[in-house]
Amino acid sequence: MSLFNEASFYISVNRLKDLPMHNGAEIAFAGRSNAGKSSVINTLTRHNKLAFVSKTPGRTQHINFFQLRSDLFLVDLPGYGYAKVPAEIRNHWKSLLSEYLQTREILLGLVLIMDVRHPLKDLDLQMLNWFSITRKSIHIMLTKADKLSRHQANSTLNEVKDFLALHYPTVSVQLFSSTKAVGLEEANRIIKGWVDNDTALLD
Repeated sequence: MSLFNEASFYISVNRLKDLPMHNGAEIAFAGRSNAGKSSVINTLTRHNKLAFVSKTPGRTQHINFFQLRSDLFLVDLPGYGYAKVPAEIRNHWKSLLSEYLQTREILLGLVLIMDVRHPLKDLDLQMLNWFSITRKSIHIMLTKADKLSRHQANSTLNEVKDFLALHYPTVSVQLFSSTKAVGLEEANRIIKGWVDNDTALLD
């Protein structure tokens, strides 16, 4: 059974002091604005409207928590990199993201969403740098794989794998398409592995 089948909205916060207190663990999802993060979450949870999908980048401005089970939460982080967002808000997001990723002890791992046509941009690398110092799990999902031919998508995947092997050898990566449901089983398997290996969640 998928970890995500019973997902339901839990709480939305805009300040670190409002982060929920609970006895479970969290899995964070982050990505550039318009990279397809909300679509990934909706596809994984098989819920078309769980995470808000907008054609306007930068729409997700809060940290949204979804409960997967009593001791596990999916955390939808604000999209980053949208230039039209006012500088004050953009700086607030930056501070919120970096501090949450680096200090949240109950965070199991980070799922980093990148458009397969535009992977490893400067802000994506910044996210990798922010989180890799925690030595927690990171998995990259290269979304919108259906926008490229299979050869092009696999070529990009291999290029990203080569880069990660050199600079972030513990980070995993896959292709994903919400439209075609490509990569759904692989994503479930990898994220479930994080949960299964976390001793705090074992009975």
